[in-house]
Amino acid sequence: MPDFGIFRGFNDKLFGDKLYAGQLPTQLGIIGSEEVFDTDSDALAFFDRVTAAGGTLSATEKTAIETLVLQMKADGIWTKMKALYPMVGASAAACAQNLKSSSFTGSFTSGWTFASTGATPNGTSAYMDTNLNYNTTIGLNSTHYSFYSTTSSVNLGFDIGCFAGGQENWMSVNYNGVAFYYPNTNGVSYANNDSRAFYLGTFTLTTMNLFRNLVKVATKTSASYNSTNLNVYIGAGNTGGTPLYSIRECAFASIGDGLTDTEASDFYDAVQAFQTTLSRNV
Repeated sequence: MPDFGIFRGFNDKLFGDKLYAGQLPTQLGIIGSEEVFDTDSDALAFFDRVTAAGGTLSATEKTAIETLVLQMKADGIWTKMKALYPMVGASAAACAQNLKSSSFTGSFTSGWTFASTGATPNGTSAYMDTNLNYNTTIGLNSTHYSFYSTTSSVNLGFDIGCFAGGQENWMSVNYNGVAFYYPNTNGVSYANNDSRAFYLGTFTLTTMNLFRNLVKVATKTSASYNSTNLNVYIGAGNTGGTPLYSIRECAFASIGDGLTDTEASDFYDAVQAFQTTLSRNV
């Protein structure tokens, strides 16, 4: 067998046998000594938006993003998302981008700290306006929020959502008290002793559920609700006046249609694998 030199580091016998059989390096995903990957079109579009905004992503972050997108598509939950904020790139330019589409690019106020672990609001002035109006984008009988918190804090501020005149659509994941999910004026809550986790609040038809990681920690039957005519904030709740600020670091957030229990489990698995790749899982 010839010595193929530069192809060491792959499976030498597998690649050697294929080359010996007459296949070219470009047919095996190799040009020169570099690997060539077929990037998912949605992941690639996200990378382009980050770059166009002046942000950068590491190779590890790109790998994590593409794997997340492919897994969500395989699980059938990609289409249920309106906005996905993976909070990568350690900058406002990168973290503001919506992974799902070019719509709903976020706008950050002052007071944020950006790091490889996510984005942290200061609790006094910081929030991200998703520019997603709840009333015009989300249906009355199918909705969800998710928020991945890497901070354990008793702060009572909203982590994601909006509120106006009894029309409540928000989630708060504080500890030493309760975690709340309110898709209307009659929400669910859970006694929480550590706010570091992936939280998912989902409402479908007449059932609302709150998940903490893989566990359904609260459930309730409720009628549909009046949709709030405000933009959804992250890092605070949009009250149409004074924001209700959080201080918890956000490592991922999403807004979209309601999820079944199976979809909620699949979503957690995909997001947790994403966070583990980035070495920031909790």
